Amino acid sequence: MINHEFIELNAADGTAIDAYVAFPEEGKNLPALILLQEAFGVNQHIRNVAERLCKEGYAVIAPDLFHRTAKRIEIVYTDYALVAPHLQAVTYEGLTSDLTACHDWLKNQKIINSTKVGSIGFCMGGRVAFYANAMLPMAASVSFYGGRTDTISHLAEKLHGPQLFFWGGLDKHITEDAINIVINAMKKAGKDYTNVVISYADHGFNCDERSSYHPLASKEAWAYMIAFLKNRLQ
Repeated sequence: MINHEFIELNAADGTAIDAYVAFPEEGKNLPALILLQEAFGVNQHIRNVAERLCKEGYAVIAPDLFHRTAKRIEIVYTDYALVAPHLQAVTYEGLTSDLTACHDWLKNQKIINSTKVGSIGFCMGGRVAFYANAMLPMAASVSFYGGRTDTISHLAEKLHGPQLFFWGGLDKHITEDAINIVINAMKKAGKDYTNVVISYADHGFNCDERSSYHPLASKEAWAYMIAFLKNRLQ
């Protein structure tokens, strides 16, 4: 069984963050994951991912990263015009505040092993998961098709835990050059990473609510991710 609900956290900048949490009904000394949303909100897909991870033995918290412009907004996957103002309002200062609030909350839960906290994100959240790994003591981090991660690749030298990247080879949003910038930064920093490019998959291949969903790519990437996380968090 899973316990799941929205809770409210207070960020250092004085804002209130709604966050979706999912916990195994029973357990102690649990590893935990900060789950970072796509640019479409903490929607049903992200909540489903949280619950799937919970079934794998993780406590999960998924903060609403758009809370400064709209509370718990859920945007349909084709409405890019509605996404834009919320996405543009996200700042790294705000992300740091949100991520720290989530990490602090997890550390204060008695059933959590505070040394076994990781980050995972999709699309926009893929970049934020990488950022979280640089800003906070993540034990591991997973980025699924994290757009614009190349723009913060200089943070590779600050990463705390090993980083797993997934990209779609058919993704027109994230070029091969952008991926190479990220991977070269990882090499230069001497950080542990795994880089997976699925040649036949497009952007958003893991999301079964998007037209680009690829069941095989999703299934194989999920299995690899679970093994990666288990080896480092469990």
